[in-house]
Amino acid sequence: MSGSGKQIQIEEAVGLIKKGNRAALGRAFTLVESLRPDHQETAHKILDSCLPVPDRSLRIGITGPPGTGKSTLIESLGLEILKNPENRIAILAIDPSSERSGGSILGDKARMEKLACREEVFIRPSPSSGYLGGTSPKTHEAILLCEAAGYNVIIVETVGVGQSEIGIASMVDYILLLALPGSGDELQGIKRGIMEIADGIAVTKIDDAGQKSVHLACAACESSLKLLQKKYPGWEPRVMLTSAITNEGVDELWENIRFFKETMERNGDFEKNRQAQLIRLLRAETDRQLVQAFYSRETVNSSYAVIASAVKKGSISPFSGAKQLVDTVIPNPR
Repeated sequence: MSGSGKQIQIEEAVGLIKKGNRAALGRAFTLVESLRPDHQETAHKILDSCLPVPDRSLRIGITGPPGTGKSTLIESLGLEILKNPENRIAILAIDPSSERSGGSILGDKARMEKLACREEVFIRPSPSSGYLGGTSPKTHEAILLCEAAGYNVIIVETVGVGQSEIGIASMVDYILLLALPGSGDELQGIKRGIMEIADGIAVTKIDDAGQKSVHLACAACESSLKLLQKKYPGWEPRVMLTSAITNEGVDELWENIRFFKETMERNGDFEKNRQAQLIRLLRAETDRQLVQAFYSRETVNSSYAVIASAVKKGSISPFSGAKQLVDTVIPNPR
């Protein structure tokens, strides 16, 4: 196909995405997630053509250890958000990928039955592809596509593996950390790194726990927050009690998220945070593309087996071997 023909296809795809066409949005997601160089090139052109996205969205990251009920709480929160008819929600649910097969179950959509049938909601399960930040390598691109399609509330559900979840901080505005009721010992799975990036904490499943365990969990979270340095000078993260079954506390949670955005916009931190995220993502994507380009070089491929063999025999260290590989592409100036 000629370059002009491909450009027309891209323009048509962008036009459909901006009209909220779900099929076109789904196809764009597939291109973004593909590892094929030609698909990546097309995806980048679509993304660039979608920019600038109207800055009217609110990006929410929801994280926490497995079993805290992320998907069920998202459904309750989503239904609360949709009480305002102006809201349209995109949910990006990240599922862990198998280290053996690379596959994912992608079952989060099945746990959001009420939201899945709403016209104002778009749910996209995505594999983590082994990415250790709790998200997918393509989550930010997915967010931009959803915003271009007119979704003004973007919810990202992370894998839920604990302290490695901090990658979500470079993609969303408000981070909600979920915790289960317990004696406090159960909160040991939530490490300092993830606590530091939380803008709010929700103790979940309070309908299924005793008053004492709920109180202890709440007290443990509040004590932990007091020991941490403030993420933003003008914001105090709150600990909220919620139940996705009875909807208790869900309206309060949504109110807290909206108040966070109002506060951050008022003191100028909302836009500053978005800009800082873009620079961090630029650096991360540059690093990723450099690694990809490095290993695709013929000189690296031809030298790798020889150097790897020398490392296995103990002739050279892995550090010297790595330097030799790098020198095949970027010679060290003398």
